Amino acid sequence: MSYRNAIDLLTVAARAASMRGVSLAEIEDILERDYRTAQRLIRALGQCFPELEKVKDEESDKARWKLPYKAVAPLLAPTPEEMVALTVALDMLGKGAGKDQVAALRCLHAKILALIPDDRSRRLAADEEALLMALGHAARPGPRQLGSETVDVAISTALKGTSQLRILYRGWKDAVARERVVAPHGLLLGARRYLVAVDLGKVGGGIQHFRVDAIEEATVLSQSFIRKEGFDLNAHAERCFGSYQHEGGIHDIAWRFAPKAVRWAEGFLFHPSQTTEREPDGSLVVRFRAAGLLEMCWHLYMWGDAVEVLSPPELAQMVAAYRRSDFPSMP
Repeated sequence: MSYRNAIDLLTVAARAASMRGVSLAEIEDILERDYRTAQRLIRALGQCFPELEKVKDEESDKARWKLPYKAVAPLLAPTPEEMVALTVALDMLGKGAGKDQVAALRCLHAKILALIPDDRSRRLAADEEALLMALGHAARPGPRQLGSETVDVAISTALKGTSQLRILYRGWKDAVARERVVAPHGLLLGARRYLVAVDLGKVGGGIQHFRVDAIEEATVLSQSFIRKEGFDLNAHAERCFGSYQHEGGIHDIAWRFAPKAVRWAEGFLFHPSQTTEREPDGSLVVRFRAAGLLEMCWHLYMWGDAVEVLSPPELAQMVAAYRRSDFPSMP
């Protein structure tokens, strides 16, 4: 059996051991293979694991295949590299996300170790420690926003339960914090975290962003709410350059990077919708459509005079006086 076929078979076995099992269509999708290949993999899986059971999907009436978890458990132990990735993610998350999320990830790490047999667990822990030492323990330097654990937990609870949230919020124009009742629809993570929510005190209120670090208190209410029809957090996030979204709306953005900066600019995805084009002089023009001119200014400043704003005019005016020529390196 080739390495590719073995990997495919293990992938299907792991999915078959999940609560819902696996269907032929899912095998096609996961492995990017055709229907006949999916059928051959199921036959091979049955030969390797006699415990494989064919069941009917209650929702679609189509066949699914399931394996008892114990049949494949020894094959699903994580690698040292995977455990290191989880440890590094835990460290990075602890310096940017909510404390409740950090606690959940730390608990997941402990559960994974508890599920591994003792002899393998000891070897895994030793390999993980060696890899972390080799990496020098990944770190995330630089300033970050401090958060409140009680606020983080309240937001997480409200999001999971579709519950209204009473917050004491101090916007950047507010002299003192004001009480608001909001319907939380999601979180945007970035240099700052923003709660995406509807202010229920506003008639016909639309989606707003509330800086999490500016929420002084948060209380989960017993009342639930109906999510805004058609709202999709990923689609909403793609409207923004960063996590901040100004009321001014969405703009058609065009930046021209000088030839000296193209090498570095090509290493960035500035926005999921971006397009790029090379100009005869070697410069690079990046175009996309998004909101968040202020966050664009913060980012463009790092490029000094190596980037020129072609549109919109408002953004070009905002950065015109701050295009420095003495930065020694690119972002």
